[in-house]
Amino acid sequence: MADKLVRGNSMDGAIRVFAAVTTDLVNEAQRIHHTYPVATAALGRLLTGAAIMGAAGLKNETDSMTVQIKGEGEITNLVAVTDCHSRVRGYVSNPYVDRPLNNKGKLDVGGAIGGGYLSVVRDLGLKEPYVGQIPLVSGEIAEDLTYYYAKSEQIPTSVALGVLVDTDNSVIAAGGFMIQLMPEATEEMAVQLEDILKELPPVTTMIKEGMTAEDILFRVTEGFSMVCENKAVVPEYKCTCSKERMEKALISIGRKELNEMIQEGKPIEMNCHFCNKNYEFTVEELKEILRKCK
Repeated sequence: MADKLVRGNSMDGAIRVFAAVTTDLVNEAQRIHHTYPVATAALGRLLTGAAIMGAAGLKNETDSMTVQIKGEGEITNLVAVTDCHSRVRGYVSNPYVDRPLNNKGKLDVGGAIGGGYLSVVRDLGLKEPYVGQIPLVSGEIAEDLTYYYAKSEQIPTSVALGVLVDTDNSVIAAGGFMIQLMPEATEEMAVQLEDILKELPPVTTMIKEGMTAEDILFRVTEGFSMVCENKAVVPEYKCTCSKERMEKALISIGRKELNEMIQEGKPIEMNCHFCNKNYEFTVEELKEILRKCK
């Protein structure tokens, strides 16, 4: 099933829904970071969640959102960055986490993350970015994002995310959805949606059975009059790194450190966390960068 992210609204404007298939996206993340299954599930869930949040909360080309989890378990840092087109990049601090399945027979993402915090930084090009932070509820990511919306944005929300990993570490299915109740929603609508969600199979089961993002959108709002907007996007893993950006990072470390690198008389190599690409700077290039330092 091809990757796709769709959005829809109920006819009365009381419900909005985002649904995404992100199998190719998460497979690309796994390929770049060489993650084991638990880390693949953790990173894949956060990347999918970020892609949906970007579609929901960003409007302009230069807007960006960073979703970060600081854990107290084997995964201490998990990051996903998105733009308004759901182009995402991310990394996990420990790609080689290996844990037994949890008591539900699922990959133990919550156990690998442990306690900690989830933060969302939304940079809309204003003087200061918007920052929201919550303590983790479970570390399973979808529940934590659900709590984030309720606590930090006061929007009743339900988030579901899933990543199904094969025995060869490749991703069989990945995706998710987010349902939000607008101020027009009634208590009856909320109860009806809760009943639907209780009976819903896992997201990865729906995707594995061939359901598209549109199918999932209508399945999770069965019984409501929904309109699927003509604004579908293809969420993708896309890094924005470049040698110029790495040069700016070198400028920011200051003259003293740059001088020390030059004195060593060897080229240096810088690595991008998001795509694992390496950039080499010769001694001559470092001298040129030093001249640009204030």
